[in-house]
Amino acid sequence: MDMYRCTKCGFVYNPASGDHTQNIPPKTPFENLPDDWICPRCGVGKTFFVRVE
Repeated sequence: MDMYRCTKCGFVYNPASGDHTQNIPPKTPFENLPDDWICPRCGVGKTFFVRVE
């Protein structure tokens, strides 16, 4: 599973960890996050994220 980085603050979403701040369980791919999911660090939406290469 790919990791995604917030272009505003640099937070990296790691699907292996999920996002406990928004009740996203581990092993949740970025593509499966809800449309209203926001960056837990700066609050921007998914459109501000790019895949980490």
